[in-house]
Amino acid sequence: MSDRPHPHGHPGGHPHAPALGEPPALRLVAWETTRRCNLSCVHCRAGALDEHYPNELTTTEGEALLTDLRGLGQPVIIMTGGEPLLREDIFHLARFGTDLGLRMVMAVNGTLLTPEIAHKLKNAGIQRLSISIDGPDAASHDTFRGQPGAFEGALAGMAAARAAGLPFQINTTITRTNLPWIERIYHLAQNLSAVAHHIFLLVPTGRGRALTGEIISAREYEDVLHWFAGEKFAGPPIELKATCAPHFYRILRQEAKERGVKLSFETHGLDAVTKGCLGGQGFAFVSHVGQVQPCGYLELAAGNVKERTFSAIWRDSELFKRLRDADLLKGKCGVCEYRRVCGGCRARAYEVSGDEMAEEPLCLYAPAGQ
Repeated sequence: MSDRPHPHGHPGGHPHAPALGEPPALRLVAWETTRRCNLSCVHCRAGALDEHYPNELTTTEGEALLTDLRGLGQPVIIMTGGEPLLREDIFHLARFGTDLGLRMVMAVNGTLLTPEIAHKLKNAGIQRLSISIDGPDAASHDTFRGQPGAFEGALAGMAAARAAGLPFQINTTITRTNLPWIERIYHLAQNLSAVAHHIFLLVPTGRGRALTGEIISAREYEDVLHWFAGEKFAGPPIELKATCAPHFYRILRQEAKERGVKLSFETHGLDAVTKGCLGGQGFAFVSHVGQVQPCGYLELAAGNVKERTFSAIWRDSELFKRLRDADLLKGKCGVCEYRRVCGGCRARAYEVSGDEMAEEPLCLYAPAGQ
């Protein structure tokens, strides 16, 4: 599932960067609380089905994970799936994390979000939801989501969230089909009173591997991110964020230079101090069976929380240590002057080449060092 609420953290360039040899601060963790889902989205990372998946983390194991994560600070915990509302103890786990002092958010598809459930989520301490809209109308969205009524269900879920006073953002996975509609979807997000619109650039994993014809070109990638950056600089009415699109942080800096604007945390928030690919650097993914990965799309194991604590994996994983060293990047990513603010998508690099440190395959930029 590509749904991811709340902005990334900001290691690298942040005034609280880690000391030499220390792991970076953990800002964000996506926990796939269940792989089960009631939809069959064509791009699904997990290839999720509406069936029981064995060996999912138990309630006790989930509590232990959350307790361990709290020991690393106060990272944002994204309860994702699948569809997390299909997990019976999801409200308990949300409340457990909230009581620990963690910022708990949840990624749902909206179709199961009734007024009663929205109030239960609010009472459990969920601070934000993400709900995906991948087309401007029912026909386009339902085709993408693999189920008639998904669009109306998502809108009803948003209405329930609004009534409960539960903030939500709209996520959109950009494909060749919906690229011409992206501005319509952006305006729809505003009209639906979303607090944010996050765009995701498709990473072809899971069922998404069948969508190779839907992956936008490097030129289209560049153009849509320049448009998105322009909206950011115009002072959007809602928060905007690009995910799985590390080039955006290069483009922001290029746009700022052209406009004679200096990016700073005071004026541009996290965009000025975060970086593109944060897999293993400020962000990590925990699968339904406890496997720790740099992100949900890069299916390389750094360890498993059933065998070792997350905190130990975060500190000692050789995979994470590699990903944290921008000087190990290969190809044009390795010589790019923006490698520490972009870094390329490590998942796309791996899917194309089998090497997570290879150059980003969908990038037009010619580095000054090449």
